[in-house]
Amino acid sequence: MANEPILQLDLPGIKKLRSGKVRDIFDLGDALLLVASDRISAFDVIMPNGIPRKGEVLTQISHFWFEKFASLVPNHLLAQANDPLPKNLQPFASQLARRSMIVKKARPLAIECIVRGYLSGSGWKEYKQSQTVCGIQLPAGLTESAELPEPIFTPSTKAEAGHDENISFAQAQKIVGNELATQARDLSLKIYRAGRDYARQRGIIIADTKFEFGLSGGDAPSPSGGGASPQGKLILIDEVMTPDSSRFWPADQYQPGRGQPSFDKQFVRDYLETLDWNKTPPGPKLPDDVVAKTSAKYLEAYERLTGKKL
Repeated sequence: MANEPILQLDLPGIKKLRSGKVRDIFDLGDALLLVASDRISAFDVIMPNGIPRKGEVLTQISHFWFEKFASLVPNHLLAQANDPLPKNLQPFASQLARRSMIVKKARPLAIECIVRGYLSGSGWKEYKQSQTVCGIQLPAGLTESAELPEPIFTPSTKAEAGHDENISFAQAQKIVGNELATQARDLSLKIYRAGRDYARQRGIIIADTKFEFGLSGGDAPSPSGGGASPQGKLILIDEVMTPDSSRFWPADQYQPGRGQPSFDKQFVRDYLETLDWNKTPPGPKLPDDVVAKTSAKYLEAYERLTGKKL
């Protein structure tokens, strides 16, 4: 297949701090290098083969939104999408092209900042049981995928292993403090509304999304989570409104009352559901047609949002 997926990244001489499900983080001294691989996970399991160009799509969509929202919220970017790589990274240009970001070091908040504009996923499950989402009371009679009267902020914990857990805003205040929780909530809702309205004009419904914020400045930051102190400035970090951190639905096929087709891992999940696989590692190898369709969906999301080809 053209465009072999990049699954593992090692940059000799550049210290790797950690590998997540998709991203590898390297230490550049006074900055971090975030590289989005082509790895794909489903049901919290990383599949053995990846999705060509997926990492490029995630990085370039994030660059697009960071630039678009720059006046709404400060972010962690130290270099723009088309800036040349620093000298010490130039030997790795072919691996890093279009899939890397050089960013400020920041202390990530110990909560995930989730905004839901539509009723789906774990929110729909909870609503069916209690007419609430993360403890927020919602009107009766809503159906699956229904648009909510107003977007809601539904934070979660950050789990090192396994699933993040939905929490109430009061619990988020206990974890990061009242001031930071309020600031993160207000910014999350503001960015979501701006992104949702823009994407809708481009034929994409952003049903929900997850933001990450960090504190920049103050004491020397630690790149790996932990509690936050009020020192430093709250900035938007990680990725922004990508098909991995959000539910993207094609607006022209939207129909409340059922699950929606999407721009992300739908082909992968649908395929895995047909297998006799217990959703624990190792994941099964994905067939070529599932990989090709999924790659095309990610690229289509980029092209619809930006109006450009990648």
